[in-house]
Order: sequence, then C-alpha cells, then structure tokens
Amino acid sequence: MPAYKRILIKLSGEALMGDDQFGINRATMVRMVREVHEVTQMGCEVAVVIGGGNIFRGVAGGSVGMDRATADYMGMLATVMNSLALADTMRQEGMTARVMSAIAIEQVVEPYVRPKALQYLEEGKVVVFAAGTGNPFFTTDTAAALRGAEIGAEIVLKATKVDGVYTADPKKDPTATRYTNISFDEAITKNLQVMDATAFALCRDQKLPIKVFSIFKSGALKRVVLGEDEGTLVHV
Repeated sequence: MPAYKRILIKLSGEALMGDDQFGINRATMVRMVREVHEVTQMGCEVAVVIGGGNIFRGVAGGSVGMDRATADYMGMLATVMNSLALADTMRQEGMTARVMSAIAIEQVVEPYVRPKALQYLEEGKVVVFAAGTGNPFFTTDTAAALRGAEIGAEIVLKATKVDGVYTADPKKDPTATRYTNISFDEAITKNLQVMDATAFALCRDQKLPIKVFSIFKSGALKRVVLGEDEGTLVHV
C-alpha cells in the first residue's frame, strides 16, 4: 500500500538530459516515465512540475546581459516544451497525462485551472504543470511548492541527481553522511539548500513535507511512495 495518496514530483530539466550536454535524452525520459507509471498503478495520484534548465541552459550564452524577466519567460517556455515531451512519452507508455500551463498558450496546452487539475487527478490522470508559476523571479521549485499546496498533495518529491540531503557535498567530502530525516528549522540553521528559499518557506508554512531522492536510482520513486528509507525527508 502506498504511504501517500497524492504526490507532486519536482523534476529538474537537467534530469532529462541524461549524459547529454543539453536537450532531452530519450532513454532517460522513458525510464523516468516507467518509474512514475509504476506508482500510478499502485493507486497513487501523481502531479509533476518540471524545470527547463536542459533547454534554456543550452542557449544560456544568449541570456547574458538579458533582462531577468525576459530570461525567466524564456525559461517558462522551455518547461512547456519539456512538459509536452513528458506527456507524449507517458502516452506512448500507456498512461494518460494532461499538461496545464500557467501561461496561456491554448493552441498547444490547456491553461491551469485548479478544479480541472483536481478532477484529472481523481480520474487517475497524471497532471504535468508547465510554465512554473507564470511569473518571473520565481523558480520551478516555488511552482512545485505552490501547486503541491493547491492540489492538496501530501508530499513534494524533489527528484534530483543526489540520493538525499547530506551533511556536506558528498562529491567534495567523503565523510559526508545522508540525513534520513531533518526538520525545516534544522535545514535552515545548517544552511542545507534543499530548495530555493521561497519554495522552502512555502512548504514550511503549509506544513508540506519534502522528500529529496535520486531519480537516477532504479526503483527509488516506488520505495519513497511506499514510505521506505529512501532519500531525505524534510518535515515540520
């Protein structure tokens, strides 16, 4: 039995690159989608917020000296591209996904409407939230915290390249150890940058726990959903 009925997964755009320099690595995308499919088959309702770093970082040279708001809107459009790719891969894997964008692009994706998103989740569809919050100066981490709170998710799952939150950077410090769980206040005191400050504060205020785990570790998502010791749980 899953430990959570409704979850929100925050995927970074970089996670879709696999070993490539930028763009979307097809095999990586398919593997991630299969992991998500596995938890939906267990009866878990899944929403996804995806970043755009794999596309926009690919042209980041062009953003030097650019107005921050303009650069952020470009990043939001990159997340729409990723969301479409993700939803299409889900379709090919026999799942039903709906992309909802915070920026109106009706010919491409439907706009984000909260009651409709809740309806899709109840119907067992995967909802992919695109275009961040729709506002510049906010990251997709903040979009994940916001949408997670709005849809009544029980937990935000931050899928990264590392398998949890460590006492120090495990790549630089071989003695670094992984926290099994840690409180929001402890994470702030120890300056463990789990998410950006706005997203982290929103999760703390809404008493919405965060689980940091590695999406590259086979079966990790399923173990998280089953409530097993995988990754790091950040809680009130």
